[in-house]
Amino acid sequence: MVQPYKHEPFTDFSIEENKNAYLKELETVKGYLGQDYDLLIGGERISTEEKIVSVNPANKEEVIGRVSKATRDHAEQAMQAAVEAFKTWRKVKPETRADVLFKAAAIIRRRKFEFSALLTKEAGKPWNEADADTAEAIDFLEYYARQILEIKDGVKVNSRPNEYNRYDYIPLGVGIIISPWNFPLAIMAGTTVAAIVAGNTVLLKPASTTPIVAAKFVEVMEE
Repeated sequence: MVQPYKHEPFTDFSIEENKNAYLKELETVKGYLGQDYDLLIGGERISTEEKIVSVNPANKEEVIGRVSKATRDHAEQAMQAAVEAFKTWRKVKPETRADVLFKAAAIIRRRKFEFSALLTKEAGKPWNEADADTAEAIDFLEYYARQILEIKDGVKVNSRPNEYNRYDYIPLGVGIIISPWNFPLAIMAGTTVAAIVAGNTVLLKPASTTPIVAAKFVEVMEE
């Protein structure tokens, strides 16, 4: 049974336990700094010679990660893969699509301090702002999952005598997500999953300054 929606609470960092947990996850993030991240097209990982290098804005010498840079051909390949995937994903039950979002929300909630610590490292966000960004991402996942369950059977409309009117939401196709750098987790995740849970497929192109946050989010969606 789906519980009523409520906002993900913000973290009180005046509590020593929360402060120590955040410091611990900063160390976790340090443990995977500097890794390479491939393109992901149709389930296949593709490495390119040219990379987008993400650095800590507060310490330009600290490399957060290196992401393979897509060419126009890669973009076309991704589009065709998304078009093909749409043929089956659009037929997946809304309840199943919603469940993907609920599970992703649970994973991010479990790794909340890690994602926030990564936002501190890659986006230069203070602890409280990073925490709010992560909380908002969880909110989007929880909210859109509930929304599709609410509208999956259409919306009631009035019909005149001898009329039968329906108002249904249907998947439309492939969406392209070009997310901003200022909310690299929340807005990126929200715009992506809103399309996905509605039965569409997406091409995700995150902000070039914060691609590792997006890569970690995609790992959650794969999980």
